[in-house]
Amino acid sequence: MCIGDVVGSVGCAFLREHLPHFKRQQQIDFVICNGENSADGNGITPKSADHLFTSGVDFITLGNHSFRRKEVYPYLDEKPNIIRPANYPSSAPGVGYATVDMGYTALGIVNLMGQQFMDATLENPFTAADKILKELDAKIVLVDFHAEATSEKRAMGFYLDGRVSAVWGTHTHVLTADAEVLPEGTGYITDIGMTGVIDSCLGVKKDIIMRRFSTQLPERFELAGGECKLNCVIFDIDRKSGKCLSAQSFELR
Repeated sequence: MCIGDVVGSVGCAFLREHLPHFKRQQQIDFVICNGENSADGNGITPKSADHLFTSGVDFITLGNHSFRRKEVYPYLDEKPNIIRPANYPSSAPGVGYATVDMGYTALGIVNLMGQQFMDATLENPFTAADKILKELDAKIVLVDFHAEATSEKRAMGFYLDGRVSAVWGTHTHVLTADAEVLPEGTGYITDIGMTGVIDSCLGVKKDIIMRRFSTQLPERFELAGGECKLNCVIFDIDRKSGKCLSAQSFELR
């Protein structure tokens, strides 16, 4: 189960309320969550990461806000179950991929960030993926591609089709309608959406964003409050072949 970007303490609280029951209901083996916006404001803190883990998340991936909070830097170096995009320089805190021993199989989990319309100038994510796949020793490989452009995400899906078990997009906070299994057996969706306030612009108060677009003047973002949703995708993966059997998106309210 892969959960879309969790936004703020409101999103964290909603996840804690709904995830345990949904895991039991769907018989989920492993939960990966993008937590780069889980702190109020931007970024992730040790406190917000711990909240996600104690709510039923097994592994956290990040994105362009990975290093927004300096207090998380030691946490990224110490914790084995949280990664940041692998195509950041090696000098950055944390690592970009990891292997998880499940006993009956091993999971390789990779975090990459796109280049199109993103803030940072990073290593090409496609060539970075090639390097990582040569090093990973796991039958099941899962990739969170944190990117803005749908074309770049779609291209990454096809680029890795047959070489990894699943590729999902994060960052744009809008659930797309294309959950599928690609021709060579890789599960895919362009973006798995977000976990946060429904009546908002990507989790931020909508009035602020409307003023920003209408006036072209800078605005200080404030997170919205109210009724929430949780977006996620479930990939059913054959543990022997590593191929994806099905991909299905969900929205919990």
